[in-house]
Amino acid sequence: MDELDDVFKALADPTRRAILDLLRERPRRTTELVEAFPRLSRFGVMKHLDVLKGCGLVIAKRQGREVINRLNAVPLRQVYERWVSRFEGAWAHELLQIRELAEEEGTGA
Repeated sequence: MDELDDVFKALADPTRRAILDLLRERPRRTTELVEAFPRLSRFGVMKHLDVLKGCGLVIAKRQGREVINRLNAVPLRQVYERWVSRFEGAWAHELLQIRELAEEEGTGA
């Protein structure tokens, strides 16, 4: 099994992506995350958080009686490097060629 399989499975769920969107803005207490999803029970939100923590996308730290959840971008970066970054060079090259052609046409060369 690929090490990123769990990350892809976690990202497949829209609720988990919504949780990550909230954590992208800033770290949040678990209570804040529960309140952000009124259609889910506390248990339901906690299950989603457990999946996100299990694949490393969320890091939780206890502060007194509260738990602060933070986005961990490392697994996302790994996905990016594996699936996107190798195509960047090719696209950058193609875009440069388009620009050069446009500039040549603009100067009448």
